[in-house]
Amino acid sequence: MQRSRAALAPADPEQEVLAPPAPDRPATMRTEFDFELPRGFVDGDGVVHRRGTMRLATARDELLPLYDARVQENAAFTTVVLLGRVITSLGTLGVVNANVVENMFASDVAFLQDFYRRINAEGHTRAAVTCPSCSHRFTLDLSGGRLGES
Repeated sequence: MQRSRAALAPADPEQEVLAPPAPDRPATMRTEFDFELPRGFVDGDGVVHRRGTMRLATARDELLPLYDARVQENAAFTTVVLLGRVITSLGTLGVVNANVVENMFASDVAFLQDFYRRINAEGHTRAAVTCPSCSHRFTLDLSGGRLGES
């Protein structure tokens, strides 16, 4: 599956969701978003997996967890099952599912919950922040880029 990459335009959140159209083609919708976990998932061999991709959720993704036995017993599993459905890749793992998500650090799951909300409800991965020292306001992309990287 080919992913479209949108140019980041801090002024307009819609610019991140819709890639600029080529003169001969209409705009394409961005459906997958890269991220980098704050801590990373440690697999059985001790390998840390931090970079991944999450796709936009469908109505089916949000409905199917309701039929999962773990969710029926404990509603807290809804997030785990849902994230296991929409995370399409994580590091070099062959499969990402609810079992992977439930073995992540709590801080990484909290990050993924916020990331999910941002891309599905708000349509972008940016957050407005203010420097605590100088009060300068700026936009930060939560998708995992590091300062100084392009």
